[in-house]
Amino acid sequence: MTTPAARSGTGQPAELFFEDLVPGLTVDLGVVTVDGDEMVAFARRFDPQWYHVDPDLAGESRHGGLIASGFYTVSLFMRAYVDHLLSRAAADASPGLEELRWLAPVRAGDRLAVRVDVMGARPSTARPGLGTVSLTGTMLRLGADDRPEQEVLRTRFRGWFAARPTEAEPAAPADPPEADLPEADRPDDGPTGADQPASEPAETDPAETRPAETRPAETSPDGPEQPEGGPAKAEPHD
Repeated sequence: MTTPAARSGTGQPAELFFEDLVPGLTVDLGVVTVDGDEMVAFARRFDPQWYHVDPDLAGESRHGGLIASGFYTVSLFMRAYVDHLLSRAAADASPGLEELRWLAPVRAGDRLAVRVDVMGARPSTARPGLGTVSLTGTMLRLGADDRPEQEVLRTRFRGWFAARPTEAEPAAPADPPEADLPEADRPDDGPTGADQPASEPAETDPAETRPAETRPAETSPDGPEQPEGGPAKAEPHD
């Protein structure tokens, strides 16, 4: 019997499990291009600071124009992480971040290469059947020649992933009762009293079956055999 199939982070059958996420593994999460309209819409909804939403003020500042909210940038990282890893892996929840750093401004039109590195992995002590994986995610701005120019985001976090399901050993069949065994498989202990045919009595010596008083006396050429010491004498009575 096989345990139920583990599901990926997007609900499909998983193909990667805790055992596959070994320290030293790097997973390429693709390249994302920053959409200017989406960047500003996100900021207006969730982080409406002037250097995210007001192009005139942002253009006159040291930023030289609008820059993305850091939470928009990390949301781009999260989407790439889901699309390229969690959609395939038996992912559970995450216990949280250890580090989140915005290292350089992100602007509309930037092309960002995304990757995640596995830093450590161990079975979870709190959740049997899961393993805790320590990960580092990075985003790097690419130049016109597709070479990395600058790291713009770094994050360290942990994720829980299910261990690979195993097939249970089939239970050994119980021995059938002796009455159900074929004749050739029954224990060879010889026939019992109930198995002895009534028409075949046990062989005996005819002399052994006669009453004692009808047995002929054993004689010798000198007459009936007497006890040692001659005939017994009658004892006088008082």
